[in-house]
Amino acid sequence: MKIAVVYWSGTGNTEAMAGAVCDGARSAGAEVLLFTSGEFDESKANDFDAIAFGCPAMGAEALEEGEFEPMFAACEPKLGGKRIALFGSYGWGDGEWMRSWEERCAGAGITLAAESVLAHEAPDDDVLEQCRALGAALSA
Repeated sequence: MKIAVVYWSGTGNTEAMAGAVCDGARSAGAEVLLFTSGEFDESKANDFDAIAFGCPAMGAEALEEGEFEPMFAACEPKLGGKRIALFGSYGWGDGEWMRSWEERCAGAGITLAAESVLAHEAPDDDVLEQCRALGAALSA
């Protein structure tokens, strides 16, 4: 199983979550490559059996618009039939951006392989464990 973990992080919170997702996938025996959203594009999507995408809530509970959103939109048509998972952090609101992102995926025919992981501010030990479990679930 070859897995990509792709993330955007402004404060390091989502980056820490991405590291834990990688750890969980590797511990389950997967080959894992970590990318920032600036390093990943739709041409790489076909190289992986599963992809975990991580992005914090920005602005009015939206995905980061300068780099992550364009990358994810370009990848969307190639994600059907792959094992996909979502994670990210937020500092305000109630996680609406994640619900919207999950609905967007469902509308595009993308099935999520695991329950999305959210962290309010910095991920605590429980959230990091959830991220490791998410990585392991992608490897199944």
